[in-house]
Amino acid sequence: MASTADIKNGVVLSIDGQLWSVIEFQHVKPGKGGAFVRTKLKNVVSGKTVDRTYNAGTKIEIENVDRRDFTYLYTDGDSFVFMDMDDYDQLTVGAATVGDAKNFLLENQQVTIALNKGNPLYIDLPASVILEVTYTEPGLQGDRSSAGTKPATVETGYEIQVPLFIEAGTKVKVDTRTGDYLGREK
Repeated sequence: MASTADIKNGVVLSIDGQLWSVIEFQHVKPGKGGAFVRTKLKNVVSGKTVDRTYNAGTKIEIENVDRRDFTYLYTDGDSFVFMDMDDYDQLTVGAATVGDAKNFLLENQQVTIALNKGNPLYIDLPASVILEVTYTEPGLQGDRSSAGTKPATVETGYEIQVPLFIEAGTKVKVDTRTGDYLGREK
């Protein structure tokens, strides 16, 4: 058991059987009354965020989360297979855990997987990835009804909005957090 003095950004707490990651925290010592710790927590599995306040010195349970580098190998049905970069063991992760990251996963791509007691919790992708546009309609010059963008399908099957001048076969940089087009890759 730890106390509120051990709370830091990125620490994972176990609260009521669920894992919560500390996004931000603040130790507050008011002039009157006891000190307390104000935290913003994010559920590791669902992504839900909550604000929680603890009195100073309250006992909390900190979970050990191991973040390791993996390489994405292939999809097997609705599971994704990754290889540990340290010992070359393979890890199968369910589609629910992978979530929206599947839209940006390419074979042999490096990712970080957070593990708790050997169970994968979530996948961290790089901030942006380079994907090739496999299909897009030709853009018509002067067509500004869509604010200068058009839908394009990338090699993972995900659809993004790109500028009118992008053609099939063009490699584009895509933000993995929002799915937004960031620019062409040379």
